[in-house]
Amino acid sequence: MNTTAPPRRSLRDFYEDPAVPVASGTPRSLRQARMLAGALGTAGTAARTVLDIGCGDGTAAATAAPLLTGHRIVGVDWSQDALKRARSRLPYAVRGELTGSGLPFKDASVDAVLFSEVVEHLVDPDSALDEIRRILRPGGHLMLSTPNLAAWYNRGLLLAGVQPVFSEVSLRAIHGRPGREVVGHLRLYTARALREFVAAAGFEVVRLEGAPFHGVPRPLRALDRLACARPSLASILLLHARKT
Repeated sequence: MNTTAPPRRSLRDFYEDPAVPVASGTPRSLRQARMLAGALGTAGTAARTVLDIGCGDGTAAATAAPLLTGHRIVGVDWSQDALKRARSRLPYAVRGELTGSGLPFKDASVDAVLFSEVVEHLVDPDSALDEIRRILRPGGHLMLSTPNLAAWYNRGLLLAGVQPVFSEVSLRAIHGRPGREVVGHLRLYTARALREFVAAAGFEVVRLEGAPFHGVPRPLRALDRLACARPSLASILLLHARKT
């Protein structure tokens, strides 16, 4: 009988692993980009600076770029492996952290932040929003997306005693819930909790929408799209907020 314990693995080790997914779905990246494009308007004579914080492999920012023509998009991530891939898709990609030494940008120097599928991975999301607020100009835009703990199917799973989709109890394997991929979720939000959390960090919530999840089984995808009409039931929460 082998009683050797698995090797210890830190969060940094987990996110530097090339096998860990670092891209969100294209449809919700487009939805988020459209929301931001509507908020920023045309570039005109002055390009706006947009950070994609937690850019992963750069797919989301590259998807958004055609809708943000004339604006400057910069990818930011702490994973060197992710940044190598992002630099093949983005003209600018830099290393930065939301805690510790912080982001390599001056106070009030950024016009908008894309924050796609990141907050659920953070040990200290409060400090992360503080850092985002620091670098945003007054009135600057935050476009945040995250899985919904209270998604329509998660409500049924909990009633059946099953661990909700998106929630994880281990970085090594899936336990007690549907799915095969470990993605490192540490925090989960309902629509109400997300609104309150962002408002408490000094932002005005402008809009909250729902988006579908690409991992929903095909026979249920039509129902998942219908659920988007009520963000509190949707798979993914898309929030637009402004720095007050």
